[in-house]
Amino acid sequence: MKRLIKAFGWIFLFIVTAVAAVFLTLYLLMRMFCYGPSESARDTFVSTMLETGGMKFVISWFFTDEEVMEITGANKPAEIASDTDAGLVNIPSVSDDNASQADDAQAEPEIPEALSAAYEADDDGDGLILIPVTSHTFSASLLVIRDPSRIHLSSSYPWSTEARERNGLTVGQHCEQSGAIAGINAGEYVTSGTNWGGMPVGVVVEDGEILYNGPGYGDVMVGFNEDNVLVVKDVSGMSAASFQNYVAENRITDAASFKDISGGNINHFTKLIINGEAVELGGKGSGANPRTAIAQCADGTVLFLCTDGRGTGGHLGATGQDLIDLLLQYGAVNAANLDGGSSSALFFNGEYTTGSTHMLYADTSRNVPTAFVVIQ
Repeated sequence: MKRLIKAFGWIFLFIVTAVAAVFLTLYLLMRMFCYGPSESARDTFVSTMLETGGMKFVISWFFTDEEVMEITGANKPAEIASDTDAGLVNIPSVSDDNASQADDAQAEPEIPEALSAAYEADDDGDGLILIPVTSHTFSASLLVIRDPSRIHLSSSYPWSTEARERNGLTVGQHCEQSGAIAGINAGEYVTSGTNWGGMPVGVVVEDGEILYNGPGYGDVMVGFNEDNVLVVKDVSGMSAASFQNYVAENRITDAASFKDISGGNINHFTKLIINGEAVELGGKGSGANPRTAIAQCADGTVLFLCTDGRGTGGHLGATGQDLIDLLLQYGAVNAANLDGGSSSALFFNGEYTTGSTHMLYADTSRNVPTAFVVIQ
């Protein structure tokens, strides 16, 4: 019996020592990023941690609030006040048949080489082309959707803050309830307490009906109007009544929201490309994380982009500049970053081409209140 107790004691001591060694190693590694010779590595580390839902506190181990503000202030994206110009998107329509050939030629937008190659790869002619993307810090799935009228918002409304099993839906479940062939996670949601993706943050519009109306500091609406044009609009200064009027006047049909905030212990960004103009990123602009983005090209084609990160496949993740560069390559005139991190997931044709990095959802996705889906 004494030998058994002694053996268990040695095993316990070994486990404690191993865990302590792991934590010490991680701490020293993070300290190296914070106080090493590379300011670039420091800024990337700080931005990456501030973009996470549950690891922001790590930064307080190494920096004061004033130091964090200085770092985020030097690396935040430049502000773009312009609203999206619907006139830059020319979606082909059968009504165009009556137009003159000269007018058609003038109105037809230029298709970049990458997008043209994607169109040619549409072997089955369903207007959906899935393109794998590889980079040195991330892997991604890019879904090209030629018909923007197929894009809708799916929600888990009525909202729930009760037991976990009642909260939110996975991206695959959003597709299932909508009869959709593809989908990506959309807007921000409450992650504290017992809520697991059942309560959105900001605004939600589904089929023209406002299901959540709480625009707050930094909120940016991302959605579509009745003309199937992607609209990216800063709604942070709006009251609930103002947002209701905006939705009615601008004929918004489907929308969710994320945040543009850089400062303190928050580092979120939404606007990537507005009216063909890429957001200018100061310094690092953002950390490296899993990302979800949505964009629209001049001919109306919609792009769903989802990247991995946080160690998945040995990858750190994508930065804001990574998203901008890739989406510009495919001709995006308007683009927005959506909720990311462990929420990022792209579901297509019955499977996750890029799934959540959260170990509890390795082969599926986290529960989320909203998703942009592609109706069959």
